[in-house]
Amino acid sequence: MLQFVALLLTSLCFATENQEQGNEWKPLFNGKDLSGWHVSCLPQDSEKVFWSVEDGAILCHSIGRKDHNYVWLMTDREFQDFELRLKFQAYSDSPGNSGLQFRSRFDKTDGDGWLNGPQIDIHPPKPMSWRTGLIYDETRGEQRWVFPSLKDSAMPGEFEPKEHVMKYAEDSDAWNELTLICKGMQIKTIVNGIVRADWDATGVFDNEFHRKHNVGQKGHFALQLHSGDELRIKFKDIEIKEIKK
Repeated sequence: MLQFVALLLTSLCFATENQEQGNEWKPLFNGKDLSGWHVSCLPQDSEKVFWSVEDGAILCHSIGRKDHNYVWLMTDREFQDFELRLKFQAYSDSPGNSGLQFRSRFDKTDGDGWLNGPQIDIHPPKPMSWRTGLIYDETRGEQRWVFPSLKDSAMPGEFEPKEHVMKYAEDSDAWNELTLICKGMQIKTIVNGIVRADWDATGVFDNEFHRKHNVGQKGHFALQLHSGDELRIKFKDIEIKEIKK
């Protein structure tokens, strides 16, 4: 009887620990096709193909094709609290910008369409690659850097950190690692093992602009092709562990 009680207590403790830690890591990309993802863009770009799968990775390729607006590759599912990790491959001859939008939502009624929500900048071009891991907000009414907190999209060089690393494919065929952790209003980003943001978003992601568009606390992930950019970038090993309250 005592052994049964001890076993029961151990099982309950294990279950509680697992519940606090959340689920196991699960893939968001199967390495074969774009199942679970869809493209969101303006109608005039709907027939253009910028996102595909190549050698087990998601490829965005718009080199030589500037004639496009924003084109996002979005998850079908939405998420709230989580730990997300992915790898991306950057190319130094690619002048375009990308990003990981999260807790976001596409609004077809906003003009021809707009993806509101915050974004982790993924900025391969030199000499500003150090922006990678900082947080920009695409939400109508904000549309500015929120970490660091700035008034618009300008990023002064004074915010360049002492320590940052960007690996380029042609130098070493290396992949960069990005981790995003969202738990309530606490947002943390890590790039190649270096913490780039650790920020309490209270007062921003729950303000009137975010409430109006139902973003900032729950929503979809999206990989971004910036309007008019020539971009070549790859993503793989995209995995999520949801954090249960």
